[in-house]
Amino acid sequence: MALFRNLTRPVAGQQEREARYGWTMALLATAGFSIAPPLTRAAILDGMNPTTLLAVRLLITTLLLGGPILLAAPGRFAIDRRGWLICGIAGLSNGVGMITFFWALTRIEASVASMIFSLSPLFVLGLLSLRGERFTRRHLLRLALGLGGAYLLIGSFGASGSRVDWLGVVLVLVTIFTFAVHLVLIQWFLQGYDAYAVTLYVIVGMALVTVAFWLFQGAEWHKPGWFGWLAIIVLALVSTYLARLALFAGVRYLGSGQIALLTPLETLLTVLWSVLFLQERLTSWQWAGGTFILASALLAVRRLSQARRRPRWRIWSRP
Repeated sequence: MALFRNLTRPVAGQQEREARYGWTMALLATAGFSIAPPLTRAAILDGMNPTTLLAVRLLITTLLLGGPILLAAPGRFAIDRRGWLICGIAGLSNGVGMITFFWALTRIEASVASMIFSLSPLFVLGLLSLRGERFTRRHLLRLALGLGGAYLLIGSFGASGSRVDWLGVVLVLVTIFTFAVHLVLIQWFLQGYDAYAVTLYVIVGMALVTVAFWLFQGAEWHKPGWFGWLAIIVLALVSTYLARLALFAGVRYLGSGQIALLTPLETLLTVLWSVLFLQERLTSWQWAGGTFILASALLAVRRLSQARRRPRWRIWSRP
C-alpha cells in the first residue's frame, strides 16, 4: 500500500512538475510492459511451458494487486452484479488473448509478434464503429498502412527464404481481436466503476481462464529452474504489478489519451530488447513493414485519444 500511495500521491508544486511526474511514471510503465514479450520468449526457449508461465504470473499479480487493498480498504472492491458480469466477460476475452499470445511466442519471434500486435488500435476503432464511431477516410488510411505493413512484415519471410508460421500469426490476430473486445466492453459498460477495482477483477478473470486452460492441458508442471523463476518474478512484479501502478499514476495526471500515444514506443522498445538480448534479426522489408504498422498505430491512438469518453484503464491490460 505504501508503494501505491507513493505512486499516486499528488506532486506538490506547479502543474509543470505534476506533468513531469506523470510522464515519468508513464515512461516507466511503458518500459516495464516492453520487456514482457522478449522475456516470455526467452523463458519459452529455455523450456518453460507458456500456460504455466502465464498462470503463475497472473496469480502472483492478483495477490500483489488485491492483497494490500483487501487489508487496507476492502470497500473499494464493492461492485454490482452488472459490473461483475462485464468484468468477467472482459477477463475471459483478455485471458484467451493472453494464452494465444504466449503460445504464438513459441512459433514466431517476439519482435514480429509485437509489431503485428500494434495493429490492435485499428481493431478497437473497428469495434467502436459498431456503436456509432464514424469510419472516415483517415480510418481507411490507417487500415491501408496497417495492412500494407503486415504484408511487408509477414511476406518478407518468404522473400528471405524463411517459412511463414501462419499458426503463430493467426494466434497473434486472435489476441488482437480478444484484446479489442475486452477494451471496448470496458469503455462501453464500465465507465462509472472504480478503475483499480475493474482492473483487479479483469485480472482475476484472466487468471481463472488461464488456470482452467492449464488444468485442461493436464496441469503439467516442470520445475522452472532459476531462469524460469526469474522470468516469472520479473513478469509479475515489474511488467504487471509495478508497471500497472506506474501507469495508474501516469493516467491520473495525463489522461489515458496522452498515455495511449506511447503504444508505438512500447513496440519499438520490445523490438530493441529482442534484437539485443535474443539476437533476433529483421530484414529491411520487415523494418519497413513494422514502420508502416507503427505509423498506423500512432494515427489510430491519436484518434482514440480524441474520444469524448476516455476510459482510464483502456490500455492497462497487456500481453
